[in-house]
Amino acid sequence: MVSYILRRILRAIVLLFLVSIIIFFAMRLLPGDPIYMIMSQGQIANATLAQIEAIREQYGLNRPLFTQYFYWLGGIFTGDFGRSIIYQSSPLTILARTIPVTLNISIPAFIISLLVGIPAGIICALKRATWIDTVVTVLANLGVTIPVFWLGTMLIYLFALQLHWLPVEGYTAPLENLGKNISQLVMPVFCQAIFPVSAIARQMRSSMLEVMRQDYVRTAWSKGLNEKRVVAAHALKNSLIPVVILSGLFFSGILGGSVLIETVFNIRGAGLATVNAVFAHDYPVVQAFTLIITIFTLTVNLLVDLSYSWLDPRIRYT
Repeated sequence: MVSYILRRILRAIVLLFLVSIIIFFAMRLLPGDPIYMIMSQGQIANATLAQIEAIREQYGLNRPLFTQYFYWLGGIFTGDFGRSIIYQSSPLTILARTIPVTLNISIPAFIISLLVGIPAGIICALKRATWIDTVVTVLANLGVTIPVFWLGTMLIYLFALQLHWLPVEGYTAPLENLGKNISQLVMPVFCQAIFPVSAIARQMRSSMLEVMRQDYVRTAWSKGLNEKRVVAAHALKNSLIPVVILSGLFFSGILGGSVLIETVFNIRGAGLATVNAVFAHDYPVVQAFTLIITIFTLTVNLLVDLSYSWLDPRIRYT
């Protein structure tokens, strides 16, 4: 297993290197100049070419692109991700302030997706071809296909503007006001969880139906074991392997997909900060966020792969 983990780490390093190249040069291909984003119209009108070049030199934007890239890459190894052009601070400082907000939405959404999706899939498989199976399957298909930004807008219109049950937008830290925090997160968490819940329910139903047809499950039935024992002791573990794979992808996707949710509900988390940084051509912030999401995704994928041997002892790593 150690050699397997080492190989995965080496692949992750290569992938991170490729991602760093792509995001660095892709940001430079965007039209516009970040220097003009930090200057007012009056400053732009009165600034001389020498003053503009002095600002470029201050942020290292007057160097050749490859020099800028290797300078930035070298700084990463010392924990220096550059300096935000707009916020005038380290990107890590900005992300340290905004990522807890994003996690406050993403973690409850992920937990809900597991607590609802897995039991729903199991029930559908055990009650196949009944009205429960039909209703849950139809809802799961709707949940997979519905656009999140449209759903968020409709929820705001109904529960905030019409019924006045929930706030339209904003975010309050749970330590400041827990009740207000919960009321503000109801709609974002629902929107964030709707796709994972639906997909996990569908996958769990399909996986459970396949496992229930296996010979060892039929043998368990023939021994006279009750349904609860057969499902819990014989079918559930093997059925969870595809769901665990899907859950790992969704956890990474929930964190990265917070961009849409935070934009719709005006929540100042890491996703919205990155969107603003893209529009402002704030290269260091976008690059730092992308690398952190990539590292997080690779780590989750590795942990998911290592969990296979616990779910199925027959799996060995070479």
